[in-house]
Amino acid sequence: MAEEVELKLALADDQQARFLRQPLLKQALEHRVATLDNIYYDTPDLALRRRGMALRLRRIGRDWLQTVKLAGASAAGLSSRPEWETPYAGHFDFSAIDQPAVRDWLRRPKLLARIVPICETRFRRVTWRFGAEPGAVLLTLDRGWIVANGRREAISELELELDGATVAAIFEIAGQFAQRVAVTPAVLSKAERGYRLYSGAAPTPFRAAAVPLSATMAPLAACRRIALSCLEHLQQNHHGALNSDDPEYIHQMRVATRRLRAALRLFAPMLTESLAASLRLPLAALMAHLGRARDLDVLLVEIADPVLTALPDEPRLPALASDITNRRYAAREQALALLASPGYGVTLLSVLEALQPGDSGGEGNMSLRDFAQRRLRRLNRKLRRLATAADPEQPASLHALRIAVKRLRYALEFFAPLARANAFDRALRRLAGAQDTLGQLNDLANAGTLLMECAGDDPRLREAVTLIGGWHGPRHAALQAGLVRQRRGLTRLRLPKLAPAATP
Repeated sequence: MAEEVELKLALADDQQARFLRQPLLKQALEHRVATLDNIYYDTPDLALRRRGMALRLRRIGRDWLQTVKLAGASAAGLSSRPEWETPYAGHFDFSAIDQPAVRDWLRRPKLLARIVPICETRFRRVTWRFGAEPGAVLLTLDRGWIVANGRREAISELELELDGATVAAIFEIAGQFAQRVAVTPAVLSKAERGYRLYSGAAPTPFRAAAVPLSATMAPLAACRRIALSCLEHLQQNHHGALNSDDPEYIHQMRVATRRLRAALRLFAPMLTESLAASLRLPLAALMAHLGRARDLDVLLVEIADPVLTALPDEPRLPALASDITNRRYAAREQALALLASPGYGVTLLSVLEALQPGDSGGEGNMSLRDFAQRRLRRLNRKLRRLATAADPEQPASLHALRIAVKRLRYALEFFAPLARANAFDRALRRLAGAQDTLGQLNDLANAGTLLMECAGDDPRLREAVTLIGGWHGPRHAALQAGLVRQRRGLTRLRLPKLAPAATP
């Protein structure tokens, strides 16, 4: 069995020529070109995929090679997984697999009888071999097509694979290219993309997924796992943000970045200052651009549009809505320009590299369960204090309470595998309700500032702002009335008890 460690990077079609002109390629020790044909197999109901397996035939010249891969560990484009390669002689042969459970499952006659081709890939691969003591790094550029069920999708990606070198060597080479060419960690393999084509599933915005944790694991290991999951959440929405008009993709990228920052704050006692800075600082510009785009989406869709619909004959509203729309498009274009720039790829690679095992701060040998209990209690004490002190007439106090609710909610979501589901669900529902109310109040408060910015010195547009504010007055009053009850619940919020969880 071999252990494949690789970093996969997406390369936009219009960046291929720029990549091939990079002087660094001339430093390669070797250079070769091949055309690869691959066929991926599974059962019609995708039984192998459900078990985290991939079965592939690859043609090399006149010969075929059979490869079996297991899911292994994969996060934000960097993967490490076991694989077995053997010559293919006209039938599948799994005898070389040294994990009996995997070998015996694949050998079952009923399974073998149902295995059929699922998708095919054909691409031209250019490979460069770079020296990297104590070994080397293989860099490949793949360009071609994935075909499944009568559909096809372009392939344009880079892979950096270890050949006896350390993981640091991958990031060193990737970072040099990323400074000049727009590349980003790719979270979907060719096989996964082929499966999506096979199923015909329409792309949808990707939302945060639960992170498997165990009560006995080290807090720093949990931090890395959660942070990598946040990067995965971010990158799963990157392609949709660049190629779809659906604003939910950018919103989910903002949520992913916000969750990542919350995780870093939550685990701050376990991080050295240098590690915390290397993770936190690169995210600031990204958060600012995504936040501006999202704020203007909310301003138009949730603040201005309802009033336009309710008062279609009001002549002062369309001009203000037009200005909001123009600013919204400009903010979106700025966000997309950042997401398509080399700087975005550099940011993600720097964060991904910083998350590799290495230096840490730490509090001795504390278990994740003990750490989680300590952090949750601290966050809950702060939440209760702010809920008691919150004054509906003081927006700053409501803003502080909203942040406290959000941080505790994220912490509970991160630590959910360590407790009984029912207890966590009750606490999360209460926090989610309060966060929604406080979020709407915050949107209304921010809307006033943004609307006045749009109106400028135009008296008619300022009158339109006043009109919008008055229309939302009853909603604002209702939200404040509901918040009174929710604040009382927050002051009495009880945290669920943490229980040992099985190692994932």
